[in-house]
Amino acid sequence: MLNQTLVTEFRLLGLTDIQELKPFLFVVLLTIYLVNVAGNGAILMIVISDPRLHSPMYFFLGNMSCLDICYSTVTLPKMLENFFSTHKAISFMGCISQLHFFHFLGSTESLLLAVMAFDRFVAICKPLHYTVIMNPKLFTQMAITIWAIGFFHALLHSIMTSHLNFCGPNHIHHFFCDVKPLLELACGNTELNQRLLNTVTGTLAIGPFFLTLLSYFYIITYLFLKTQSCNMLHRALSTCASHFTVFILFYAPVIFTYIRPTSGSSMDMDWLIAIMYTVVTPALNPLIYTLRNKEVKGALNRAIRKRF
Repeated sequence: MLNQTLVTEFRLLGLTDIQELKPFLFVVLLTIYLVNVAGNGAILMIVISDPRLHSPMYFFLGNMSCLDICYSTVTLPKMLENFFSTHKAISFMGCISQLHFFHFLGSTESLLLAVMAFDRFVAICKPLHYTVIMNPKLFTQMAITIWAIGFFHALLHSIMTSHLNFCGPNHIHHFFCDVKPLLELACGNTELNQRLLNTVTGTLAIGPFFLTLLSYFYIITYLFLKTQSCNMLHRALSTCASHFTVFILFYAPVIFTYIRPTSGSSMDMDWLIAIMYTVVTPALNPLIYTLRNKEVKGALNRAIRKRF
């Protein structure tokens, strides 16, 4: 199929046209981004450097920190630049690249949350077999697999979207390039792309969502049926609390965005929700894990003492 695209660049309309709000939003979003990079960077550093955290749980946590830094970096720097740009342009290939990495990192994080829930299930429900089941070979293969699935899922979207015809207008009602606002601008039939968005992306989001819930169902059932000590019950549940909080923060806005049909009236709401899962949630994740996890806090304290 030949690409007959006439549009060579798109214009991102951004968050607001009110000039007085732009400096305030710029400072707020830049601060959140720096908190994200600093917090997730610190977690990534201590997971790599501290031998006590060389376990599957913290290996996956390190993967999540890397994803969160990259996830915000795909969209936020361009949005910050556009606050003070009059043109607000992004090239056609730049737009497709942004779309690709956005879906690549987002779908990988969705799968990673399910893998982390499985890790907690094995640790709590099968503690005697944990080191045998979650051996280094297996959890490394799991990480490679989810990153590969995320990449090829995004590649499917980027190829399909790049072969659409765009003959004008070129104004994207969003602060980054995503499939839904681009489908609004495409000339011709976008039914196949819409089906792809609903089925493949829907499956990749909802599948891990239900697998995570299933893992927690088994964990809670096991704890209440098998655990006699309230102390043990509280300790086991507290190890899952951080992950479950991140799980809810990630899925709530994503599901709200993608279960609704593509329509012009939904675009105004989409960017508000997108701010949550591309900017706010990645910055909150390291705070959630460090505030509730004694081992991470201990490793961070040891790293600070060692440095100073």
